[in-house]
Amino acid sequence: MRIHALQTGTVAIKERQRAGKGRGPARLVVTLADRRFTPPLPILAWLVEHPEGLIVVDTGETARALEPGYFPRWNLYFRLGVREQVRPEEEIGPRIEALGFSPGDVRHVVLTHLHTDHAGGLHHFPSSQIHVSRTELGLATGRLGKVYGYLPHRWPQWLAPRPVDFDAGAFGPFATSHALADGVTLLPTPGHTPGHLSVAVRTDDRIVLLAGDTSYTQALMLAGAADGVTTDVAADRATLGRIQALARTEPTVYLPTHDPDSARRLAALEVA
Repeated sequence: MRIHALQTGTVAIKERQRAGKGRGPARLVVTLADRRFTPPLPILAWLVEHPEGLIVVDTGETARALEPGYFPRWNLYFRLGVREQVRPEEEIGPRIEALGFSPGDVRHVVLTHLHTDHAGGLHHFPSSQIHVSRTELGLATGRLGKVYGYLPHRWPQWLAPRPVDFDAGAFGPFATSHALADGVTLLPTPGHTPGHLSVAVRTDDRIVLLAGDTSYTQALMLAGAADGVTTDVAADRATLGRIQALARTEPTVYLPTHDPDSARRLAALEVA
C-alpha cells in the first residue's frame, strides 16, 4: 500500500494550543490568551492506495473558510485562535487529481474527527462511504456542537456518515479497534476531541499511524503533552501513552496532521 501526504493549505494556532496548561474551561482561556501564534502549519490529509480501493483519511480544509462569515463570529476560538490560508487549488479534490486519481475513485473516507480543518473537504466525496466515530458524530450534531467548535451547517446536505463502533479486539496497547480493510485498522484515540480516532496502516515491517490531532508534533507525543483545547486532559495523556506503547512494541511511523515534519517522515518511513 502506498500512502500520499496531501497538504490542503496552512493554519496558524496559538502556541499554547500545542501544549496546554490549566484545567477545565480555564485551559481554553489560557490558550486563547496566549499572544504567540505558531508559524503556518500544514493541514494534511492522506490518500492510501489500497488493493480494495482508495482510502482518504481526513479531507483537509476548504477555501470557503476564508470567506467573510464562514466561521461564527460569536465563537471566540475562531475569532482569536486560528488563522487559515487555503487556495481553491489546494483543496483535497485538486490534490488527488494531481496524483492521477479522481475523488470519485475514493471508496472510503475516514475522518479522525469533525473539526473543519479535517472535514472541510467533504464536498469532494459524494460517492464515497464516510466513516466517523459514533461518539464524535453525536457530539458534533448535538445541541452544543457549534459551541464545541464543530460546523455541521457547513457539511454537505447529502452527508450520511457510517458511525464507527470499536467492536473488534485489541490492537497492541489499544483495547478495542475497528477493521476497515485488510491491513487498515481504526483506533479510538480520544483527547483532542472525545470521539477522535486514528488510522493504523500495516505495511510489511511497520505501522504507519495517521494520527490526526492526537498531538501537534512527534516530540510532543513522546513527551505526553496534552494540547490546549482538550476538555479531558487525562484522556489525552492516556491516548498519548498508548501511542508511545505501540511505538515501543512495533516500529511505528507517527504522522499527526499539523506536524511540519510528517510528510518527510512518511517519505522516509521513519519510525518514532
